[in-house]
Amino acid sequence: MTLEPKPMFRKAIYPFYDSEKACIIIFIIMLLMLLFGIAGMSAASEDVQYAGYIWVPALLSILSLAVLISTSVRLIRHYRNRISK
Repeated sequence: MTLEPKPMFRKAIYPFYDSEKACIIIFIIMLLMLLFGIAGMSAASEDVQYAGYIWVPALLSILSLAVLISTSVRLIRHYRNRISK
């Protein structure tokens, strides 16, 4: 007796972070973090005393941009799948 690949009595588990609302919230938060990192780089570059610490807001900007791109791709897939149905 073999198991069915998709049994009818079970719902597929849909991860919370892959929902459209969660993606939009993450997109907005990461956009704000990107702007905060850019402002931090601007402030650190103006003062010679903090020039050595410009890597902190730069790292924050790079990481938030990576998450922003990932979330954008996920949202585009959601909308593309919605249109194709």
